[in-house]
Amino acid sequence: MNQKADGLSNELGILVLILGIAALLSSCGSSAQSRQPQPIKIDGSSTVYPITNLIASEFQAAQAKDNSKNKTKVEVAFSGTGGGFRKFCAGETDISNASRPILKEEMQACNKKNVRYIELPIAFDALTIAVNPQNNWAKDITVAELKKLWEPAAQGKITKWNQVRASWPDRPITLYGAGKDSGTFDYFTEATVGTLKASRSDYTGSEDDNVLVKGVSNDPNALGYFGLAYYEANPSQMKVLAVNNGKGAVLPNRQTVEQAQYQPLSRPLFIYVNFQSAQNRPEVREFVKFYINKAPTLVNTVGYIPLSAEAYHLDKVQFFNGEVGTVFDGKAQLNLTLGEVLRKKATY
Repeated sequence: MNQKADGLSNELGILVLILGIAALLSSCGSSAQSRQPQPIKIDGSSTVYPITNLIASEFQAAQAKDNSKNKTKVEVAFSGTGGGFRKFCAGETDISNASRPILKEEMQACNKKNVRYIELPIAFDALTIAVNPQNNWAKDITVAELKKLWEPAAQGKITKWNQVRASWPDRPITLYGAGKDSGTFDYFTEATVGTLKASRSDYTGSEDDNVLVKGVSNDPNALGYFGLAYYEANPSQMKVLAVNNGKGAVLPNRQTVEQAQYQPLSRPLFIYVNFQSAQNRPEVREFVKFYINKAPTLVNTVGYIPLSAEAYHLDKVQFFNGEVGTVFDGKAQLNLTLGEVLRKKATY
């Protein structure tokens, strides 16, 4: 009896030990499975925000369907291209949205923090000049008139429509434009005034394009500028002006951008990927791959102009080869065509 009891006791002890080990292993596995990756942090341009935000939503929706994968949260914010680069070059974000190429001072800031980056053009935009729908006098505007209206010397002096063009009415003009941290501000000032960041300051400025859209749509005397997608999302609330650079008035749309007719207000849009994040974090690599694959369709959905299939292929090659740096000389590039962007990438 005692021998049997001892044997049974030993067997039970072994069984308990085995079950304990199994439970421990299961617990470890469950813990590893439930450990969530760090969120992918993205900030920067409000112009690029709609593209990245939509792609991030699609990425997370695709993850939700795959029960075998840990879910990666993608946090997308906007503080303007300049504000985004400050965070990016401080190592605070994984990806920076940009509506212009990285500037020399931003390159230096990244170098100081040993932040290397992969530059990926992802779309083309047409900076859009918009007025209120009740405006029945303005149909187009010249680049020279934009300069006259927005240059620093205009502050407090050019305050009425008929001061911009004599045939326009003697009524006040209210201005809405990009904030000073915005890449749109940088590009617009260089393209129209001729000097980076040179602008009158007596206007309503914001890094949030929705604020500008609301201002223009609610003010019969308004004129504003912002990315094409924000007009495409609100076409009944505004009227777009054709822009005349001396070769005739041209409206912003896919055809005029692709044919290099809407100049000088066509521009490439970018994402900049932290090289170390891409190298060390599989979820960042997976997201960027997803981004490049989805961009041709979703860029168009948002209201911007996709690049060519060859350009997106070069994005993939550049990203997976880990080719760091910029081909844009640290300054905004005016009058770039889709073909020129492709040639720059091909010779990277």
